[in-house]
Amino acid sequence: MPTLRQVLYGDVNFLEGEEYLAFQFRFLTILMLAGAVVTGLLLLGVATGVNTIDTLHVVSMAIFMSLSLLLWLVLRGRPHLLLKLAWLYECVCMAEYISALYMVSADEMRVIWFFANLPGVYILLGQRAGLLITLATMLGLAFGNPYLPQPYSINAMATLLVALFYLGTFFHVYGARSMSYFVRMRESNQRLRHLASHDPLTDLLNAGAYYATCDQLIHLAQRNHQPCSVLFVDLDHFKKVNDTYGHEAGDIVLKAVSKTMLQMLRQSDAVGRIGGEEFSVFLPDTDLVGAIKLAEHMRGEIENLMPQIATQRIRITASIGIATADQVGENMAAIQRRADQAMYNAKQLGRNRVSCFTAA
Repeated sequence: MPTLRQVLYGDVNFLEGEEYLAFQFRFLTILMLAGAVVTGLLLLGVATGVNTIDTLHVVSMAIFMSLSLLLWLVLRGRPHLLLKLAWLYECVCMAEYISALYMVSADEMRVIWFFANLPGVYILLGQRAGLLITLATMLGLAFGNPYLPQPYSINAMATLLVALFYLGTFFHVYGARSMSYFVRMRESNQRLRHLASHDPLTDLLNAGAYYATCDQLIHLAQRNHQPCSVLFVDLDHFKKVNDTYGHEAGDIVLKAVSKTMLQMLRQSDAVGRIGGEEFSVFLPDTDLVGAIKLAEHMRGEIENLMPQIATQRIRITASIGIATADQVGENMAAIQRRADQAMYNAKQLGRNRVSCFTAA
């Protein structure tokens, strides 16, 4: 049974960094439904004789309620249509407010709908649109007032225009500061997430983030019935580099190797530093043949890297183990163990080579 959230918003998910878009989407949804409900109650009042409204405006209200519900149905589950539908809804609202202004002349407070409109414009359409709508409303009221069946007095109109100007200025400044604060907070959170999930030296995924990412990619591959492979890369005799040239030289080697590996991988691949000189690469939609080809290329590129330490260049090699996902439902840890065994087999066979896991 669908939840209330699913009924209101449809099946929609927002990514990290789209918090403000999610707020706008839900705000517009509630705004459309609230407009339809309030209009429906007013129409019910007309039908029961509680209040009296001009017949032509009753038709306008019915059209507004219908369009509000229609736009809500179009918006459900489609956040990518937010901006277009927000502009459409604003046009529908302005048409309804103008209708009330001219046809419900007995209600002096009908102009309040123009004031209630401005906050939503600034939230949904931004500062430029908010400024445009504010100025258009002020000019429309000022030049249209003489043509109303019961025009507002000069003093009343002056008060309305000043109040609109103040409200527009308030939301313009408040919106600018709010968006600036939101952008800074989002960037700060992104930096914190990056620091929490990446190795500070190589800027690759750390072990925890890497394994979590791989488990998600494995579920996706299994659902799509696609193969996936894992490379376990271990630098040969790395301790000797640290002992001979110092830990700073070791850091230079690790950075150079990491950069080389990243240049060879696709955006859909995942790579992490899971130990001191140990790296793991997850290859979605890659069978054993494709993994072997990439691993051999990677091994050769690492061997040809020859990073410069002080005044000399040193030769770095790597042993690479390969394993593929064999069973449905297995996690990254199981595949990684097999790649680890294959890597140790490459070490035993003389290092600087690629080895594949086999049951034997």
